[in-house]
Amino acid sequence: MSNAADFLLVRLGLRRVGIPILAVIAVESVGEIFPVPTSDVSCRGVTMMRGRLMPLVRLGGLIDNTSPETGGTAVVLQIGGRHLCLEVDEAEAIVRGELLPLPPGESLPWAAGVVRRAEGLVLLLDLEALSGRLSAPEVLL
Repeated sequence: MSNAADFLLVRLGLRRVGIPILAVIAVESVGEIFPVPTSDVSCRGVTMMRGRLMPLVRLGGLIDNTSPETGGTAVVLQIGGRHLCLEVDEAEAIVRGELLPLPPGESLPWAAGVVRRAEGLVLLLDLEALSGRLSAPEVLL
């Protein structure tokens, strides 16, 4: 594969997305959550992970501004020197696939492309595109 991508396949309800593996530090169970005042629907608060307090952000809320359900899994990431936890329903597997462009007519600014899997196309997150939203004070406290 000339344009291969390694990613962590995660589940958000019925949706599956891929997180670039190079940004993933660990996958952990969500522990105690300490709420903080915020206007952002995606921010759950902070949680203790790997000996430090980290923002806990619902991935579903981050990519589509809705996420009433809560997941039990935290994907610990390092993005631009900062650590944060993305809350997902489940981390399923580390997979490799050929990165393909988004289908015509799709406008998903947070997606780097898609990877074809047996169960269908999986969107691969573009963490750089999300970084503006991730660095907002109301999200990253």
